[in-house]
Amino acid sequence: MGKKDSNKKGLIEKSIFVPSLLIMFAICIPFALYPDEALAVLNSIFNQIVRVFNWGYLWYAIAMVVAGLFLSFSKYGNVVLGDPLEKPRFNLFEYSSILIAMGLGSTIMRTGMTEWANVAVDPPFGVEAESAMALMYGNAYSMFLWSFQTFAIFVLAAPAMGYILHVRRKPFMRISEACRVIFGDKFTDGAGGKVLDIIFLVSILSGAAVTLGLGTPIVTYNIAEIFNIEITFTLTLIVTIVWVIFFSLSAWLGIERGIKKLSTLNMYLAGAFAIFIMIAGPGVFILNYFTDTVGFLVMNYVDMSLYTDAINLGESNHIQSNTVFWFAYNATWAMLHSVFAAKISYGRTIREMILTYLLAPMLISWGATAVLGGLGVHRYLTGEVPVLEIVQNDAMAAIPAILNSLPFAIVALVSFVVIALIFMITTLDSTTYTIASYAGTKNMARSEPSRHLRLIVAGIITVFALLLLRVGGLAPLEVVSGIMGIPIIVVQFLLIYAAKKMIDEDKAWLNNVREKDKPSSRKRRSR
Repeated sequence: MGKKDSNKKGLIEKSIFVPSLLIMFAICIPFALYPDEALAVLNSIFNQIVRVFNWGYLWYAIAMVVAGLFLSFSKYGNVVLGDPLEKPRFNLFEYSSILIAMGLGSTIMRTGMTEWANVAVDPPFGVEAESAMALMYGNAYSMFLWSFQTFAIFVLAAPAMGYILHVRRKPFMRISEACRVIFGDKFTDGAGGKVLDIIFLVSILSGAAVTLGLGTPIVTYNIAEIFNIEITFTLTLIVTIVWVIFFSLSAWLGIERGIKKLSTLNMYLAGAFAIFIMIAGPGVFILNYFTDTVGFLVMNYVDMSLYTDAINLGESNHIQSNTVFWFAYNATWAMLHSVFAAKISYGRTIREMILTYLLAPMLISWGATAVLGGLGVHRYLTGEVPVLEIVQNDAMAAIPAILNSLPFAIVALVSFVVIALIFMITTLDSTTYTIASYAGTKNMARSEPSRHLRLIVAGIITVFALLLLRVGGLAPLEVVSGIMGIPIIVVQFLLIYAAKKMIDEDKAWLNNVREKDKPSSRKRRSR
């Protein structure tokens, strides 16, 4: 009977997947027909939200860090997501590599290379544009974007999601299921639970389409430079098709043979690329500038974290406006990162999961920013590449211009394209894996999501991204992603509370911990 029912139900939970698609089409159609008017309306809504809740986004990000430290270093940190007697699914290097690939994606290559320049031409705190101080703020801010707040936002819903999947062994890893402990069965199984799950899917579908759209130019600009051709929609379409083909292969192979192998391979490739830049480029300058930047960031970290520019009643500068958007956009992605992190964290403690996500991607991103940003700043200071002038016209054009200044420029450009492409493949693979897990009908505590469903989801994301690229409208989904982050923020706080409540109910901090972390074991060791 159960098998027949499962077959009748099909691959997808239509009650949450179909409404999510309809909402996405409802967003896309007006932009296809009236792009300027629709974008103006959404921008007006989002700008008003940012104006009123500017302070709220900053405090929200700090609250996530505090919650992460509390869960990590309290008794809850010892709780194992799975059987305490079994080993983790992945070793630490594999686990970190997957989280890094998921957490950073190709976005780190864009921000690492160009974000310092965006700040340098529009610095905070009354600093003179294009000055030495503006350059220091630029690279420090690039690192700040990939620091504790960002990764705390990404991972703090993961304890609840991992707990319902690996400890309580629930068949579906959904927000509604995690919130059952708070709202009860009637809400979870009714319209309230459906609304929560639809919010998740819409935010992830829109965020994935934006990431695909933002990641593609990183590749197309460099390919155009390599082959000396123009950037056209046809080139974008070709790059996207190649990307989807490679992704489809990775998706078909699964996590063990697909995402894991690509993630670890990319760590080696990125490391080799960084070494190449250090040797062929200004290695000593990069090391000195990185040292200065870390010191500058440490001294100004609190200022950047709580900067609203309240005294200046005029237009906001880049750091003030971009930080708010960055945290809002990160909130949109938070559930995706948390669901995926929860899925691959079998055998890890809550402490290991949170601290690995807080530290591993951050350290790698700081290294990437040091190398890519340091190269760009050096080329600007020596006058070899007018980076700030280029960025003010087209930020993406600065990337091939900077890479072209290296010896063996073609090697640098090709390497950059390959690494970016693999990052994009693993990001999309992780995204579709998560959506397929979330919207599928399989018991996720016992099986992987359907390969066919993952390919269907990839096709849907690709269609949305290409549609918006064709009509010149990635901007709308960026704004929608920011707006969708607002309800996700509320959901995150609910899930942090849900994790604590479930662990307390089960007394998992006593019963689901490794032998060495049991209170009786600690007492024996202290003697």
